Amino acid sequence: MGAKRNTKRKKCREEEEEEEEQVVMLEEVVEKMEEEKEEKEEEEEEEDEEEEEEEEEEEEEEEEEEEEEEEEEEEEEEEEEEEEEEEEEEEEEEEED
Repeated sequence: MGAKRNTKRKKCREEEEEEEEQVVMLEEVVEKMEEEKEEKEEEEEEEDEEEEEEEEEEEEEEEEEEEEEEEEEEEEEEEEEEEEEEEEEEEEEEEED
């Protein structure tokens, strides 16, 4: 009887050890998955930040281009006005003569 009891205990102990090993393995798998998830989230955040930066740069460039265009237009208008004034002055001078 004692031998049977010992084999049962031994078998139980082995099963418990196997279960513990499985638990440890599962915990390691879960931990690894969590780490991978975190890494993926970090990568996505970095990508998002890069995209935002690129968008901001593009917006800034567009604004600069618009400003330059406006300045050019203003300069052209000023030049045209000056030319018109000069023409008017010349006409006035011609009329006086």
